[in-house]
Amino acid sequence: MKTIKETLFALSSADAVGNVREAADLGFELLSQYTKAEKTDSLTVIGYLKGNSDYTLMLDAHIDQVAMVVTDVDDNGFLTVAKCGGIDIRSLPSRSVTVHGKEKIPAVFCSTPPHLANGETEYDDISKIKLDTALGEGAKTVVSVGDFVTFNKLPAELCGTRVTGRSFDDRAAVTCLIEVARRLSDRELPVNVVFVLSDSEELGLRGIRTATYKINPDEALAVDVSFGDGPSISAEECGKLGGGGMIGISPALEKRISKKLVRTAEQKNIPYQLEAMGETSGTNADMIAVTREGVPCCTLSIPLRNMHTDTELLDLKDLEAVCDLLCEYILSGGVMND
Repeated sequence: MKTIKETLFALSSADAVGNVREAADLGFELLSQYTKAEKTDSLTVIGYLKGNSDYTLMLDAHIDQVAMVVTDVDDNGFLTVAKCGGIDIRSLPSRSVTVHGKEKIPAVFCSTPPHLANGETEYDDISKIKLDTALGEGAKTVVSVGDFVTFNKLPAELCGTRVTGRSFDDRAAVTCLIEVARRLSDRELPVNVVFVLSDSEELGLRGIRTATYKINPDEALAVDVSFGDGPSISAEECGKLGGGGMIGISPALEKRISKKLVRTAEQKNIPYQLEAMGETSGTNADMIAVTREGVPCCTLSIPLRNMHTDTELLDLKDLEAVCDLLCEYILSGGVMND
């Protein structure tokens, strides 16, 4: 049995974008140990646990990640790329990546030496920051337009229970769903539980639309990451690392679920935080809520620093708190009888 940290690190070290499906394959392998699992398309994975009623509660975490795609290969081995999702381009110069060509090619984003820069260098267009493969004219034999590019930084432990790595958005939540499936796999459940590791959230909430249509759940929880506290972020815009999962409250979310999550956390002494949003949540919950006739849905998020970079940072205690709350919420039957 893997620990939460081991599962997170394994998932973080794998990739899932376009036809690159390493993380999805690993997610399927792990989820299959505890549920009846299936792959519905190139990346989305669904696992089922049978309960004692016809009521179905769906848990979602997206398995895809922010990445890039090659748009040009020049004669000197330099690549031009476009964003697949909300890459923070301010962090790209000098970053190391993997190009998924005919074989995996290591490359680095070019960085202008400060000695040669005329004033402050502005990075507002990813196509201006070239990738250096060091292959020269040979790059065209192994790299093609349309190949995907991913960060390749390995996860690492920091002080205490803090860790850093790439693709914690949303492999942290995927880790939680797999851990919840493990804890509940031999329990008697009041409701059916369906675990979705969905594709293409970073490209417009696409994968969860088809998954929700297929499952047609009675209620759902989108488990994701949200903004963690930092020196340049106001307290009302973020959650505190180590403070527990962030329960979403929004006019776009189901109030009954938000209240039940809060009540469950307080009754079971599970740390939690509130995340108030004036409009939509920016997560798969927005798509779940309007699929078919509409599905009552809420968010439960993990505070994360440095989002959409290769040095995302979180506290493992928050993953434990999210797992604890999800298990207790499911065992209580969700809002089936509320």
